[in-house]
Amino acid sequence: MGDTAELMMDAGVPASAMAPAVTQRPRRPVIRQYELVERVRSYDPDADEDLLNRAYVFAMKAHGAQLRASGDPYFHHPVEVAGILTGFKLDSASIATALLHDTVEDTGATLDDIERLFGRTVARLVDGVTKLNRLELQSAQTAQAENFRKLLLAMSEDIRVLLVKLADRLHNMRTLHFIKGPEKRRRIAAETMEIYAPLAERIGMEGLKAELEDLAFAELRPDARDSVLHRLRHLRQGDVDLVGRVETELTSVLHMAGIEADIAGREKTPYSIWRKMERKNVSFEQLSDIMAFRVHVDSVAGCYAALGVIHGAYRTLPGRFKDFISTPKPNGYRSLHTTIIGPEGRKIEVQIRTRDMHEVAELGVAAHWAYKQEGRITEGKQYRWIRELLDILEHAAGPEEFLEHTKLEMFSDQVFCFTPKGDLIALPRGATPVDFAYAVHSQVGDRCVGAKIDGRMVQLRTQLQNGDQVEIITSRNGTPSPEWERLVVTGKARARIRRQLRLRQREEHLVHGREVLTKAARQEQVSVTDKQLERALEPLRQKTVDDLLSAVSDGSLTPRTVLQTVHPELKRAEPRKDELELVTPPRRRVAAPAGPAMPLTGLAPGIAYHYAGCCRPVPGDPVVGLIRTGRPVSVHRAECRVLTRTRDTEHRLLNLDWNSLGGLPKVSARLSVTTMNRPGSLGSISTVVGKQGANIVDLKIGRRTPDIYELLLDVEVGSVEQLQRVQAALRATSCVTSVERNLG
Repeated sequence: MGDTAELMMDAGVPASAMAPAVTQRPRRPVIRQYELVERVRSYDPDADEDLLNRAYVFAMKAHGAQLRASGDPYFHHPVEVAGILTGFKLDSASIATALLHDTVEDTGATLDDIERLFGRTVARLVDGVTKLNRLELQSAQTAQAENFRKLLLAMSEDIRVLLVKLADRLHNMRTLHFIKGPEKRRRIAAETMEIYAPLAERIGMEGLKAELEDLAFAELRPDARDSVLHRLRHLRQGDVDLVGRVETELTSVLHMAGIEADIAGREKTPYSIWRKMERKNVSFEQLSDIMAFRVHVDSVAGCYAALGVIHGAYRTLPGRFKDFISTPKPNGYRSLHTTIIGPEGRKIEVQIRTRDMHEVAELGVAAHWAYKQEGRITEGKQYRWIRELLDILEHAAGPEEFLEHTKLEMFSDQVFCFTPKGDLIALPRGATPVDFAYAVHSQVGDRCVGAKIDGRMVQLRTQLQNGDQVEIITSRNGTPSPEWERLVVTGKARARIRRQLRLRQREEHLVHGREVLTKAARQEQVSVTDKQLERALEPLRQKTVDDLLSAVSDGSLTPRTVLQTVHPELKRAEPRKDELELVTPPRRRVAAPAGPAMPLTGLAPGIAYHYAGCCRPVPGDPVVGLIRTGRPVSVHRAECRVLTRTRDTEHRLLNLDWNSLGGLPKVSARLSVTTMNRPGSLGSISTVVGKQGANIVDLKIGRRTPDIYELLLDVEVGSVEQLQRVQAALRATSCVTSVERNLG
């Protein structure tokens, strides 16, 4: 069941379309059948009245005597959802879907019934919305993530699925205060704030987004909202009819300049005021744009003319002008924003737009009728974000990871940057050149090795600013670094980086597993082919040969176990204890390290060990020991990826720690350094490392371009703190663009 089913049990107050937020509305009769049809006909004279009438009657009969806890018939909910959609001027199929959207889930009706009676289009839309609701009663994060994945797939086929879902969520939020359980209310409010309000913003429905946010804010932070409302009431008491006086003066100023405009003033919502106070760390009194005034003119030229008149008549606040007409937001929003010291010395925000722009700003995607002819998403910049979310879905390892990346993608302020050719790329605030590279194309991100901003080489961790022109330097052999996960803020970039790292690790495991198996076969003087390995898959409980090789690489399967399965004649007469059953480390002894005690605690005296080359642990890193028969104990960082992919590793690991009394060793850590190709770069790097008391024991020059070199430095250090100081000092060096530690 969906959240509507929850509310059927706990809530029930019908609401008018787009009524003011958070107020408890008086009960009124449900929208009658003929009233709903007339609403649709008022903006669509060609509306399918027969479809609307049949859907209304069918839904009313299907829901029958179902009641909400308030005593209202449950049928009031789908009718109110349909009423909200008429406010967005949606087509007959969307209105019918709203009426029918809970019938398959909460009544005995089936999708076959819907398709037979109302056609394939309505059935597909109802199916899209129904699938979204089946898991929402579950509290598990996986259920929420899977639910959202289904929403994305459904709305990628037809954006009307999302519009119906948003209207459904809006009515449920308007009646949220009737749910008895506070935890349930908070869960629904948090989901609204994190997922549905950002989705409404992405399709340009600013009014819907603002109401969803304010309704959720009222539940999540009632004390904060009450505080803002109290201050707004105090502001109104001190300035009766201030909005009207400002509207009159602005109208007069523009009229005297020959510009006819409609002007409407409003207070911003409590949530938008509170968020700005938190983001800017200012008090209510310090805010400059509690009031906003919209100026509607006839043409784009009129927008800029009105802007010139207003700027000529009043002082402006520096840094507060934004031109979303020449540079629209990704959701298609266009307007001029400026903040002035306006009439009566008040700080006010003025938004100037054409009437067509205003319709798009209020209705978003619902203001465009393209989807009604096509059924599928049209090509356009305002829909690029949906394609990017689908790209995240493709690269994410699971539903929870997909939801995490998607929230990153949607819920953030934006900066606008440009490619060298002048193409606009919109990114979340805090984005880096790596985010930019993946926004251009996934392969550009994978091959990124450096970046220039406005022609100047910068580090990949540099945060982008509005107006930056970014050039990405790529290399054919470039690959994502594990450290990039901490640099990026977009979900698309993080999902792609994780996927590439998983693939790279998988390839390394396959190569290593085959080498180990081939070597063991050579020692036993037997052959081992893929065909032979395929016959061993079932006994060894592996799905593919690649899975088997990976298991050999990470130690889940021993080479001998595989060979004995392929060649049964290798089994010994006397049973031999398998290394997976070992509970003590191998007894092969080597000379104990110098010093009064071993550098590592958790190892028996004389036990052979070595530091793993995959992750190169440094004193101070959390470490574990990996036991393998006939080999020294391999000391790994606790989060080494070689260990995380091993299914049975926990049975063969030793808990280790660094022994501060044992004379901690100096070990080499590997750093990937990207440096500018200019005289003295290597000398500067060597000097910086030496000043930190570290020593470069090996250096390899990897990929190179006319602008940059990539270096692999093996740096000998005595602790992880010293290594961090080396990294920080290198990052502060002017010739270095990036420094990352290879973590295995």
